[in-house]
Amino acid sequence: MRGDTLARSYGVVKKGGIIVSITGQPDPVELEKHGIRGTGLGAQPDAKVLEELAKLIDSGKITPIVSAVMPLVDVAKAHQQIASRHTRGKVVLKVAEPPK
Repeated sequence: MRGDTLARSYGVVKKGGIIVSITGQPDPVELEKHGIRGTGLGAQPDAKVLEELAKLIDSGKITPIVSAVMPLVDVAKAHQQIASRHTRGKVVLKVAEPPK
């Protein structure tokens, strides 16, 4: 959770409950004020895991959901699309064309 969603969550979580955020640590002042706990989760890239994911994708065992692929020059448009919350899947920014 992040931004507005995280801010609204402090007041609706039951006392003694827990908020888990994947975008950083929840505000300790808000947690204390509402009598709740909170934690942030994160992940670091791992070459072995990424290699295994690539194999699963290449074999067709998993299929990433991609909503749109846009050139890097359209980064503002990509952000608008994500902010609209009508995107299903990832928005991929293409940094360069593959060599021919």
